[in-house]
Amino acid sequence: MDKSMLGDLDNLPEEDKMRMAVMVDQLQVRDSLRMYNNLVERCFTDCVETFRRKTLDKQEESCVKRCAEKFLKHSMRVGMRFAELNQGVATPD
Repeated sequence: MDKSMLGDLDNLPEEDKMRMAVMVDQLQVRDSLRMYNNLVERCFTDCVETFRRKTLDKQEESCVKRCAEKFLKHSMRVGMRFAELNQGVATPD
């Protein structure tokens, strides 16, 4: 976890700081899993039409790849924008 996130907590006892750090880490893991699950659900729903085989056909595979790339690029852009707004240095769109 980024220790700068706890900068305003200097007055807390060390034990409380550690508990807070663990909670933040757990929230980050939960959010990462939620994002992954959303990615899988969205791309599967959009790209897989039938269950003819165990593996994806070329069209499905290509669709899943494009879908995942778009989802990840979007998520990265939203994260960057959020960080910019948190710093108060928003860039013009």
